[in-house]
Amino acid sequence: MDLIGEARRNWDERGLDELEAMVSATSIARAHQIVLGRINEALAQFSLTFSRYEALALLSFARNGAMAMARMGERLQVHPTSVTSTIDRLERDKLVKRAPHPDDRRATLATVTPRGRKVLDDATAALEAIRWGMGDITDAELVDLNRAAAAVRESAGDNIELEQLT
Repeated sequence: MDLIGEARRNWDERGLDELEAMVSATSIARAHQIVLGRINEALAQFSLTFSRYEALALLSFARNGAMAMARMGERLQVHPTSVTSTIDRLERDKLVKRAPHPDDRRATLATVTPRGRKVLDDATAALEAIRWGMGDITDAELVDLNRAAAAVRESAGDNIELEQLT
């Protein structure tokens, strides 16, 4: 049974408003579950979750492979407590290390280790092998999906780089 199709029928039969918005929101939420599940399954062999993968990737893109943890929270759009928890686990696995910020005594830097870079490279290859959990969706469909998601993000105040939506 198509549960979202069933929700659509129930919503429509009751004459409730915003049918397409409800179906779209429900579809996005379900697609998110599916994609994140596929991603986390691929990352499990590296003892990573998507949030830990994102933190490693962010650090690898930073100058010298290091970034203040508060800045990481801003860039990853998560609460500082989440960054602390993520870095705790990555540090326990020796994928990152913490150090005092050289210019700000209140800040702590997280730095990706050589082992962290290797795990990141291997995990990225695993994600590419499963097309980031997107299955058999064509590149043209992915572009359309990205455009639709960008419209939702833009309506929430995100800055959207239009040239990236090709």
